[in-house]
Amino acid sequence: MKTSEMQDLWRYLHEHPERSWEEIETTNYLMDYVKKRGLQPVPFATIPGFSVDIGQGEPVVAIRADMDALYQEVNQKVQANHSCGHDAHMAIVTTVMLRLAQEAEHFTGTLRAIYQPAEEKGGGAIYTVETGVADDIDYLFGLHVRPANEVAFPQCAPAINHGACVFLHGKITGNDHHGARPQEGVNAIEVAYSMLQHIQHVHINPMTPASVKMTHIQAGGKNINIIPGSATFGLDMRAQSNEAMDFLKKRVNDISELLSKYYGCSIELEMDDEVPAAVIHPEAEEKMNQAIMEVLGKEQTTPAILTSGSDDFHFYTLLKPHIKATMLALGADVTPGLHHPDMTFNHDALENGVAVLMEACRSLLKGSGKEK
Repeated sequence: MKTSEMQDLWRYLHEHPERSWEEIETTNYLMDYVKKRGLQPVPFATIPGFSVDIGQGEPVVAIRADMDALYQEVNQKVQANHSCGHDAHMAIVTTVMLRLAQEAEHFTGTLRAIYQPAEEKGGGAIYTVETGVADDIDYLFGLHVRPANEVAFPQCAPAINHGACVFLHGKITGNDHHGARPQEGVNAIEVAYSMLQHIQHVHINPMTPASVKMTHIQAGGKNINIIPGSATFGLDMRAQSNEAMDFLKKRVNDISELLSKYYGCSIELEMDDEVPAAVIHPEAEEKMNQAIMEVLGKEQTTPAILTSGSDDFHFYTLLKPHIKATMLALGADVTPGLHHPDMTFNHDALENGVAVLMEACRSLLKGSGKEK
């Protein structure tokens, strides 16, 4: 598959974005694309997405492509938009599969591509694992394009240490009452403010980055003389380790129960999204590090990066601990930034991503992977 073909594939995917859990046309297009080129894709039965294998036997080496786009305002119109680089990831993984298919007769083992839905929603990886596609995987590689302030083009890093992320929706329930009679009920705004004050005083080991922020609150209506008894709010929780996130979740839940008793109202918390912190396997990271050095040279190889962002890729290793996984940090000079509606990147990085992933997969499919 030529570079120009990969660019054409990227362009099509970029111009036809689909929201999380709606990647039907993306799935159909990519399945047809690889089928026409001699591969045999297998669709997931209950969710968008598919897998495709090259070769057979052990070890099973997999590469994952996330398919969904964000839903955001672009040029004053709210729409699906590939501003996180998933279009690039799909183009790279597809190119790797088609090029390595030409070498499959020389390999020992299986190379598998996983085209996963709904990474942006945080649950796509969980449902993908439930299909059974990851049950026999020995090694798993992901990738993500990076901005220059993290990894400058043409550099690459062998691992991305993402943080954990949890989004909570809160609901305070009470009765509205007259502005002249505040003693007759609970002011939900005061309850939410008290919640904000308490979460700002949650202390954790300062060596582990973590934070809890109230990012949404809605209470009351157009009548200024009504004290609102009910309100909704949102919490954004971040932690650089899964243990720290467990601590934050417990503290927030404790605060909610405390305030509910103190004010005599109902406070309900509902998790909207949860993504774990990275679980990187040292052997997989070393294989990726060697691949970067082999392809780009030592001077373009940087240490693993630490980022407060999150990615549901790490559910694979949490749910299937036997998998040795890492995620390639692909220097692509993303600008103005990830998730910006006008996000763009250096397209020369596409070939770098293909070459590094091919080398990492080759190193494991020459019989040096899983021990017998």
